[in-house]
Amino acid sequence: MFHVGGARSALQNWIYARQHDGVFVLRIEDTDAARNKPEWTEGIISALDWIGIERGSYEGPYYQSSYAADHTAAATRLYGEARAYYCDCKRDDVIARTGNTHIGYDGFCRDRALGPGEGRALRFRTPDVGETVVVDLVRGKPTFENKLLEDFVIARSDGSAVFLLANVVDDMSMGITHVFRAEEHLPNTPKQQLLWEALGATPPVWGHVPVIVNEKRQKLSKRRDKVALESYRDEGYLAAAMRNYLMLLGWAPTGDREIVPWSVVEDEYRIEDVNHAPAFFDIKKLRAFNGEYIRALSPDEFAQVCAPWLTGTETIAAPPWSPEAFDSAVFTAIAPLAQTRIAVLSEIVDYVDFLFLDEPVHDEASWAKAMKEGAADILDATAAAFGALSDWSAEPLKAALEQVGEERGLKLGKTQAPVRVAATGRTIGLPLFESLETLGRDRTLTRLAAARARL
Repeated sequence: MFHVGGARSALQNWIYARQHDGVFVLRIEDTDAARNKPEWTEGIISALDWIGIERGSYEGPYYQSSYAADHTAAATRLYGEARAYYCDCKRDDVIARTGNTHIGYDGFCRDRALGPGEGRALRFRTPDVGETVVVDLVRGKPTFENKLLEDFVIARSDGSAVFLLANVVDDMSMGITHVFRAEEHLPNTPKQQLLWEALGATPPVWGHVPVIVNEKRQKLSKRRDKVALESYRDEGYLAAAMRNYLMLLGWAPTGDREIVPWSVVEDEYRIEDVNHAPAFFDIKKLRAFNGEYIRALSPDEFAQVCAPWLTGTETIAAPPWSPEAFDSAVFTAIAPLAQTRIAVLSEIVDYVDFLFLDEPVHDEASWAKAMKEGAADILDATAAAFGALSDWSAEPLKAALEQVGEERGLKLGKTQAPVRVAATGRTIGLPLFESLETLGRDRTLTRLAAARARL
């Protein structure tokens, strides 16, 4: 699944490329067979489509596995130039020699002159002196002492390149000039720069953006947190809201504002203005953002974006009503009332299901709360009052129920509670009288009678 942090980084690279007449490059790192399936690759590409980085507007996707021969050639070159050496040490060997479970590789095989063979990895020989300076548009110029960098593995014993070397070779092949990514990769950067220099090329300009954390200020984890961009899409977050929110994780537009047109983000965003502090992924704030974007839609746009939840798709569950029970005209009539109330589009189902089901789905907690002593009398009186109406519309329905309440010394809120649950199944929902108007006389009276019989 496509991590929201990856989506943020993609947007940041995408905007920078557009601002500087550059090209955004999409590369799929598919060399790990256990983590590579065609449907996962398509998931990444479709998620990028969703947030506005549409296929056809960038270079790629390129696949890292296609460049395996280049990776091997680079490893062979580094070995031939004595910039790398073979090592047969196991982790336990290093611990046994150093007596420290925390220390990195100790350089034991540097001068053993081992050749390639089974169980022997290829390590890059890091310099013993000097410093590696990273040019970082977010963090300035982080500096790393070379003597503190361990000799790191660049190829496995089977000859396949590891992440550090493969990425460098691919970036060189693809002419990459700028790389913006999460700060967790910063420790890898001096190692990658040394590889760039050893291969005779100029490293890219970097930008390491702040890590994204949850409400406990823990780094967002796919094992613990909701991080997949696709899951937010399928829950009913609008692409524009998600895109706007992701860009605020470490950056803000000018003025006292956060919800802004995308054109403003493209115009004002500067990678140099991204701050260093961890960025809190606040789901409550994202929901509020999304609600604002939903309310800004036209009625037609709202009806259109709700469609997947009204019918179901490959990734969105079908609603509880049968397809033939759905009436688009009925939905169109009630949709403006729902538009002001929902924060994510998936909530639309619970707001309108009573209109398309033969019987409402009774929420037991709502039933217990509303159907207390006196509820039977209210339902009887309401059924009689509603049955006598010649005009089945919201205002007469409201007036009739108010009269029922007044006769019993009850306010409208108390009076309408059992009526709402009988008709819609829930204590919370759309305005009651507009709902009853849309539901219709016969179905409303039938549901009032059914609820009364259950008491």
